[in-house]
Amino acid sequence: MGKILVIDDEEYVGWVIKKAFEPTNNQVSLCLSGKAGLLEIQRQSYDLIFLDLRLPDTDGMDLLLKLKKIQQHIAVIIITAHGSIDTAIECMKRGAFDYITKPFDVDELLLQAEKAMEMARLRGELFYLRSKVIKEIDDVRFLSKNERVNLVFNSIAQVAETSATVLITGENGTGKKLLAKRIHHKSSRENYAFVVYNCSNENERSIESELFGSEKINSMGAIERTLGKFELADNGTIFLEEVGDMSLSVQAKILRLIEEKEFQRVGSNSNIKINVRIIATSNKSLTEAIEEGTFRKDLYYRLNVLPLELPPLRHRKEDIIDLVNYFIKKYDTVEKISKITPEAIKFLKSYHWPGNIRELENVVERIVILSEEKILSLNSLPMEIIGQRKNIKDPIIYFPEEGINLEAVEKELILKALKLSGQNQSKAAGLLGITRSALIYRMQKYHIN
Repeated sequence: MGKILVIDDEEYVGWVIKKAFEPTNNQVSLCLSGKAGLLEIQRQSYDLIFLDLRLPDTDGMDLLLKLKKIQQHIAVIIITAHGSIDTAIECMKRGAFDYITKPFDVDELLLQAEKAMEMARLRGELFYLRSKVIKEIDDVRFLSKNERVNLVFNSIAQVAETSATVLITGENGTGKKLLAKRIHHKSSRENYAFVVYNCSNENERSIESELFGSEKINSMGAIERTLGKFELADNGTIFLEEVGDMSLSVQAKILRLIEEKEFQRVGSNSNIKINVRIIATSNKSLTEAIEEGTFRKDLYYRLNVLPLELPPLRHRKEDIIDLVNYFIKKYDTVEKISKITPEAIKFLKSYHWPGNIRELENVVERIVILSEEKILSLNSLPMEIIGQRKNIKDPIIYFPEEGINLEAVEKELILKALKLSGQNQSKAAGLLGITRSALIYRMQKYHIN
């Protein structure tokens, strides 16, 4: 059941609206002045307000702003005899859901009320989901022992204060989207949409329609409009993934949007003003793309106002165990795992993590699901981490930046071959591609019994 408030100085209007909603499960209340309506909305919450613009004691426009401050997500429909297009546009700018003029059609009123309450419900859900996202993007994820990473994290507050475009670079899985969300939620745009779009779509026409929206005239002669990602992100943030994959034509349109703060829907010649912040990412070198002629230099400079670079996980190994503990806490809701063995830590740190933090998170989630032990040990780790490679095309041995002891590697390979062969020297020699006598010589060299 929905709660509806009518604020109108004409008692008859309130009576008509109340009668219209009698067959429904909605409860309708009436206030004959702006002051009474304001007090009522402070006393209890409502799902929908019908508001007259011309009230005896206050201006309806000003009252609309006050109502939205008290209940941010409430739906408001303006209903007045003094209608005009300009007034309608101004009402929408100030947060009204719709605008209907007197005398109104009851069926139209009911339809608009249903749409408005559904929109208010969705906004409430969106607010709840955003609050959950904010909790997930907590401060723990933005603490690092790595100097390069800390330079990025420490700049978030300053970056969030501006509306300048941001270009985040780094390999896949390094946390570019998470960083973009953090900037959005720390900014004055946090109560507006954070819209994500991946630019790697191969269909140029599809990209243009999805980004800028479209207009066309249907068979009945009516204009059909589809809102694009930029329009949906108005007053908020749009996160453009892999901008290096866009065609030069789309790049030109985005450049115009950045420079002129306006765009045109596909199929329309009308300019639409927009207030949106752009955060772009790329996992490829845009400077190389400029040299190759596949990316516009002027757009690069427009996007690269605030550059942020996230290093791969293999270059910030000092953070690996903190991240493992973070993901254990996130997925191990019953607190099954209480400890990580030193041997497991050693292998987690030595692995090269081609999928970066995303791969690490997936590994920890898998361990939490499958493990029956309270201790995360070497046996808990997947085979690709402890040495067995899923893809034979991958390097057999990862060469760490700090170097490696060749004799230690040779000894370890011999031990693994003996283990796999059940201590059969001939089979172990076959696994290593050497003769049995060569294997015996190396076993004696490394004192392997």
